[in-house]
This record gives sequence, C-alpha cells and structure tokens, in this order.
Amino acid sequence: MIFRFEDIELDTDRYELRRGGAVCPVEPQVFALLELLVTNPDRLITKDELNERIWKGRIVSEAVVNSRIRSARQAIGDDGKAQRLIKTVHRRGFRFLVTPEVENAGTPQVVVSEAVEPPLPEPVASTTPPAEAGGAPSIAVLPFQWLSADGLQATLADAVAHELIVELSRLHWLVVIARGSSFQFRGPDIDLTAAGQRLGARYLLTGTVAVEGKRSAVAVELIRAADQHLLWADRFEGPVEDLLGLRSTMARDIVGTIDYRIPIAEATRAAGIPTENLDAWGAYHRGLWHMYRFSAADNVHAMQLFERAIQADAHFARAHAALSFTHFQNAFLGYAQDVSNHRRLARDFAEKGLALDPLDPFSNLCMGRADWLEGDMERAYPWYDRCIELNPNYAFAHYNRALADVIVGRGERCDAGIGKAMSLSPIDPLRYAHLATRAFSYLVQGNYVAACEWAEQGARAPNAHVHIFVIAALVNELAGNRAAADSWAAEVRRRADGYQPERFFKSFPFRNQGTRETIMGAFLRLGF
Repeated sequence: MIFRFEDIELDTDRYELRRGGAVCPVEPQVFALLELLVTNPDRLITKDELNERIWKGRIVSEAVVNSRIRSARQAIGDDGKAQRLIKTVHRRGFRFLVTPEVENAGTPQVVVSEAVEPPLPEPVASTTPPAEAGGAPSIAVLPFQWLSADGLQATLADAVAHELIVELSRLHWLVVIARGSSFQFRGPDIDLTAAGQRLGARYLLTGTVAVEGKRSAVAVELIRAADQHLLWADRFEGPVEDLLGLRSTMARDIVGTIDYRIPIAEATRAAGIPTENLDAWGAYHRGLWHMYRFSAADNVHAMQLFERAIQADAHFARAHAALSFTHFQNAFLGYAQDVSNHRRLARDFAEKGLALDPLDPFSNLCMGRADWLEGDMERAYPWYDRCIELNPNYAFAHYNRALADVIVGRGERCDAGIGKAMSLSPIDPLRYAHLATRAFSYLVQGNYVAACEWAEQGARAPNAHVHIFVIAALVNELAGNRAAADSWAAEVRRRADGYQPERFFKSFPFRNQGTRETIMGAFLRLGF
C-alpha cells in the first residue's frame, strides 16, 4: 500500500518514505512507527501498543520512544512544537491527525472515518518479471554477514540464519531451500538475482549481525529475487549477552511476518498473469485476493478461482481449505440462502484439505471453523490448538481461538489471544475482526466503554461486514451512547435491511445466558 498526505508518500511495499517524489532514508524502527501511526489515523496509539508493535514487547525507555517519535516527525516535516501531523497525548501515547489517501494494488481509495464500504479495486498488472515460474513459492535464507571486528564470534551470524531456516520450515505452504545449498552464496557482493535462479528460490532472506559495545543488532531484508525488489526489512536489537535469546525471538517474529508478506506478494504476482495462463498456485492466490475483499460478489469470484486451482491440481490441500473458507463465509455472513448446504460444504472441503495435508495449518483451522458453524466450540478448540502447535506464529489461529474463548465466556483469555493475533499480523486483512473480537472481550467482562473504542475501530476498518457494525451499535447502546448506537444501527439497516438478532446469535452463539440477555436487551432498545 501507498499512503499519501501532503507531499509525503509512505510505500509499505517498497519500504520507502518519499517527500516530493524523492526517497527519504529512515531507520527501520522509524519507518515501522510511521506505518503504525499513518495506518491508524486519529486513533490513540498507546505507549504499551508502541512497545508491543515496534519493540516486540521489549521494554524501552521514554528517551528511546521520544527519540523515535522525534525522528518520525522530522522525516515527514513535523516537529514537537507544531505537532501538525503527530500529536502527543500527555502520558498516554500519540495520535496521527491526518487521514491519508491510500493506493492499493494500483487503485487509489481513501481511508474513511465513517462506516462506509470502500470501493473494490480490480486486479491490475503486476510488475513482477515474467521469468518467475509457477508453482508454490520458495525462499532461500542466505548466510548473514558478520559486521563486527571480533571474528571469533562470526559463527553467530550463521547460527541466526540457520535458526530462520528451521523456523520457516514450519510453514508447510512454503518451499525452504536447504542450508547446504543456500549457504554456498556467501559475501556482500553476491548477485542476488543469479543466486535466486541457481537455487530456484523466488524470495531471498538476507541480513547482517553486529555487536556494538554491549548491544547486539540483527538486520534482515526480504527480497524478491527476480528483480531484487525489497518487500520488507526490520532491525532487532538487544543486550549482547542475550543474543541467543534474541535469535529465537527474532526468528518467531520474522516467520510471522513472512507468513503474510509472501502471500500478499504472490497475490499481486498472480493478478498480473492472464487468466488463461493461471496455474494452480496463481489461481489460488488470485482467489485469496478476492476472498479477502469480504463481499458476496468477491466470494463468488474466489470460489471460481479455487475450483480452477483444484482442477489444475486435485491434490492442492490449501485450495480445498480455501473453498471451505468461502462456504463458511456464505453461511456465516448470509451471502447464500441455503445455509445448511454451505455449512456442509465448509466441512467437506476442510476434510479434503486435511486428508491431503494433515500438517497444513489452514486446513486444520478450517476444520475448527466448520465446528464453529455448527455451534460446537468444544470440538473446535483442538483444531485451533493444533494450528498453533504446527505454527505458533499463525495469527489466524490465535484470532479464531480468541473468538471461541469469548463466545464461551472467557473474556480475559480472549483479550490475551486477540492481542497475540494483532501483534503477529498488524496489517491483517481481518483486522476489523480482530478489533471487534477485542470489543467482545470487554463486552463479556462488562467494560462497555472500552468495548466501544475497539468496536468503532473495527467498524471503520477496511472490509468490515454487517456483523461488525452490529457490534458497534450494541456496545454503544450498552455504554449509554445512544446517539452513536443509533448511527451504527442505521448503518446496519442500510447494509442489511431486516437484520434480526437471530442472525447475530447464529454467528456468535454466546453460551452465557446473562450475556445473551444483555445483548438481546440492547437489540430491543435499538428497535431490532
């Protein structure tokens, strides 16, 4: 995505900040801080959230935070006195004051502050070179460079890279080149495109390791090999004595990021391939593009593409799981009339995906969602737990388990789980659902004021569906904010005339009778 405001462009794909069209170099943490603020306009970003999202939960001093904020302001032409763009909220956090224009997949749209469904862009031609072959994506982790003078510890750079190879192997949808091959490409002057071709790797992970005084630092870059396009970069720092601990923590964070960065890149690549030439993998990823638009029409397109992927490769487990997902959407969101049929198909395709690849987290997750559709949360839990066991960084599994927790009345456990999902996937296409689930966690605990803040963020997020607007209306009514509740209720009626509470409780079968009665009372007061 490209976020534009004033003469600034924040390009999250190229990992660039541009002013007046010129690239302005910024440190990775400063870029991440700007991305967090710009993608959440007018929302208070607390210092705790900054600590979790920018420093991955590591405690840093006020001076460090203020230094990064100062650098972020300087990068976009702001300062601490004017606070024209980044406002400090005393003792609480920071707020970005401008709503940027957003360009996604080549089509501009505006980040809206009202509950208005954004226009849906059509896929456009990808700039990915045609030399990239079809099939599943592959990645090679090249040896990391040791930048410090002490050559005796240089093997630590190889240890970091090896740890990443082991952790990436948890992603069963991704082909990971073995160390014996990838470690032959060593040194700062490697031709990355040639290395990718020799290794048969579509993506490369490179990096550096340095020890400076009492601090250690690891910098990583995810690169598309064919054109050396930088997809993502980050820097991880810690005490030198904790380098081994940093190695494992960093590996977890990088794998979580790659688990959504590469599928996004694959979807962009697939969108530029003529439909008649799509292979199974390209059809699958083009289907994902439509699936994550969360509309009835896009769900139909996604189903057609997933079916095409299965026609091309009947043993493609994830395509079967994706079909399960679309049938779940038909039943859950009421896209189709025959709910019982789509509920059955959601289970059938999940079972096919699981039979083809029992270790695929997505297929396991769709089995849990099929149980959820049938109201059997106890049977769903082991599937979500298995997903997390297969891939501890699978944000989608953490989100689904958190939602199951709140439906059975475990509000505090839900809050921890959804916080984990949001930290693992901060720009997830299901972010609206993450936010609404956190609102649910506060609702079942009786903290309606906090629930309002999260529910309204969810309703204003891209692709939010009608249930999310219902949640915003309900929690505002429970908090005594009748004007806001009526406004969200009007949006519900605009999107789904005749919406009834029964539809809500079929999707969210709360177990606690007191919770159900509380929600039903709010429905009745709002005239549903």
